[in-house]
Amino acid sequence: MLLAVGRLKPGPEAALFAQHNARLRPPLVVKEIPEAKGSAAEIRRREGAALLAALPEAALAVALDLGGLSPDSEELAALTAKWEESGKAVAFLIGGAEGLDPAVQARADLRISLGRMTWPHFLVRGMLAEQLYRAQAIRAGHPYHRTWRP
Repeated sequence: MLLAVGRLKPGPEAALFAQHNARLRPPLVVKEIPEAKGSAAEIRRREGAALLAALPEAALAVALDLGGLSPDSEELAALTAKWEESGKAVAFLIGGAEGLDPAVQARADLRISLGRMTWPHFLVRGMLAEQLYRAQAIRAGHPYHRTWRP
């Protein structure tokens, strides 16, 4: 499951996400959270409350956050194996332009980063889907991921 702030409009970001999400087994179910209005703090608070309200109570929450762990692809594959073994549904949380509210970060079972650079929140969806597909390929021994390449 993917809980993400903002409505992804048709365009290259949506195409990137659709391309990789279609390869996932099972594909991510997406629930979009409306973007809030107000000051930056108010936006984070409102969007955070909406993300938490949409998050299934028993789900393992994985927040995409610049300050989180930055696993490489093999480490992400190992994490996805652990998540699968837990039997819990996994929910990925992507904040809006103002980032994630501290309440969302506190609820997250894990915070991961796609690197130290800041990425547009709409682009993060496609990057996440690609990395999850790559993790599945690694676990299956599929040649999509080439370990000998940097």
